[in-house]
Amino acid sequence: QVQLVESGGGLVQPGGSLRLSCAASGVTFSIYSVAWYRQAPGKQRELVARLGSLGSIYYASSVKGRCTISRDNARNMVYLEMDDLKPEDTAVYYCNVFGHGQGYSDDYWGQGTQVTVSA
Repeated sequence: QVQLVESGGGLVQPGGSLRLSCAASGVTFSIYSVAWYRQAPGKQRELVARLGSLGSIYYASSVKGRCTISRDNARNMVYLEMDDLKPEDTAVYYCNVFGHGQGYSDDYWGQGTQVTVSA
């Protein structure tokens, strides 16, 4: 059974930093792409950053230069480092592991971790 568990969220002041972690289990992690999404109250879920299985990286324009996505395939971990946090970064952040190939098409989500940026 595939399980994704996020951690590292919390309350941080504007300008502060956080490191979100996502632990994956029950999945052949290295063959999948990974991503972080976020959903603020009253808004649609949006892509924050994506890291492909071969290393391609995408960042949303709203976080580019302030966030770094990374993965540790040996530990089945995904990370999102966030710096210079702004109140508009307040949201629930979700880890996403996905991919498709011959004989499979998978899309897994964690339960989310709350990030609140406030003075």
